[in-house]
Amino acid sequence: MAEKTKISERLDENIAHMEELFHTCDDIKKKRMNLGKNRDVACYLTFIEVSVDMGNSALLEVLKYLRGLEREEILRVLEQNALGTSDATYFTTIEEAGDGLLTGLGGGVFLPGEAVFFVDGFAKAVKIPDDGYPNMGINEADSEKVVRGSNEGFGDSVKQNAALIRKRIRSPQVKVKEKKMGVRSNTNVYLVYMEGIAYPELVAKIEERLEGFEIDGVLDSGVIEQLSEEKWYSPFPQFQTTERPDRAAMSILDGRVVVLSDNSPIALILPTDYNSFIKTSDDYYNRWEIASFERLLRYFASFFAMTLPGLYLAVTNFHTQILPTTLLLSFAEARAGVPFPAVIEVIIMELSFELLREAGVRLPGAMGNTIGIVGGLIIGQAAVEANLVSPIVVIVISFTALCSFAVPNEEFATAFRLLKFFFIGICAWLGFFGFLAGLLAVLIHLSHLKSFGVPYLMPYVAADLNDYEDERDFLWRQPLRLLWKRPIYAKKNNRRKLRMKL
Repeated sequence: MAEKTKISERLDENIAHMEELFHTCDDIKKKRMNLGKNRDVACYLTFIEVSVDMGNSALLEVLKYLRGLEREEILRVLEQNALGTSDATYFTTIEEAGDGLLTGLGGGVFLPGEAVFFVDGFAKAVKIPDDGYPNMGINEADSEKVVRGSNEGFGDSVKQNAALIRKRIRSPQVKVKEKKMGVRSNTNVYLVYMEGIAYPELVAKIEERLEGFEIDGVLDSGVIEQLSEEKWYSPFPQFQTTERPDRAAMSILDGRVVVLSDNSPIALILPTDYNSFIKTSDDYYNRWEIASFERLLRYFASFFAMTLPGLYLAVTNFHTQILPTTLLLSFAEARAGVPFPAVIEVIIMELSFELLREAGVRLPGAMGNTIGIVGGLIIGQAAVEANLVSPIVVIVISFTALCSFAVPNEEFATAFRLLKFFFIGICAWLGFFGFLAGLLAVLIHLSHLKSFGVPYLMPYVAADLNDYEDERDFLWRQPLRLLWKRPIYAKKNNRRKLRMKL
């Protein structure tokens, strides 16, 4: 264990140590000030910006009190713990002061988000209580529902979002780089990563991408995503998005970088791959058996959300011999009286469903639910009774919709929603041969796709780069006690994350 640094009576030494400990942490504010009647007592205050209310707090009262004392009186008050607050905690080392700033652990008391105070001539740091981290005012993540896990979601304030990540990873190794983007909007953008785990080259490459364009305004993280993508023409996103602080924190611990934009509750996670989009936060909160089963379901869902309508057309129009006779007769009976070819029938139903989905999203909550019920039940049933579509097509389209909803990430699901029309067209043209050709084209595209140097199909490809450890957490999730190594994103010499104590 490394030797801890004692707090010195010299303020400049303490400041240098704290600056070194929290370098590249733009969300942590550091203020020099002079207190005392004669303003001759040099002081240093450090705190997480959103966790301290400088306008109306116990901290402000303490500073006002010290401002009216002589130098000797200030030192005596500090020695006697006479600040007028019962929760003040004293630290003797720089490391304890840093932990106290982030964790609020002092004397067994949990008081998160306080300010740490240094005074010239006093060989201790003082933690002064304040409001702490933002908590229940945070919105719930609507697009990433989980059965088990935190209910907090990101808000529109980038400073608050950074604090929510620090709330989960209370380490000075979490670095926050602040950038200004947008010539006229001057939007605050944070790069959050774990020093020592994330590759510095990755952080530098992301900064280079962010500086590679100039735009009037950045009003959402989606603007950053679209302008920073390497292959902008791909339907598959090369940035992972999340509204959940715990998902962002989990990614940072894996060695990835999180990009937060002001005025946006959506965080960008990079690099990413196909497997990361299939995972959910509660995969690691639930037992490995059910987590693995649900993940396999999502993999099948992502496949059928793209291919099922096209596969139906290929089988019914070109390869009816593979169907049992009774099933084939049932299909023929269901289609009796339908005036349109099967491909037109499928396209009409798919476009109708996409229209219903869009209408439901744009309308207010209660009305959106009503549209879903009316469209899905009444309109679908009426179309079948009017012989405009066959019942089997309604079933196929409904199952395809269920599969697309099962994909955890909405942006990732949009790729399959678009590609299903490609498969409908090529399967209606070439049958099962077209299905295989389309599947091959998608696989070739995915094999060429990279997200900041990481192959999109990891760990299906290049698994040997991490000694095949990433295969423990892809199609199925092995027990947590076996997931002792970080994925490929982390630095090679620092991938160990779990040790079982004997």
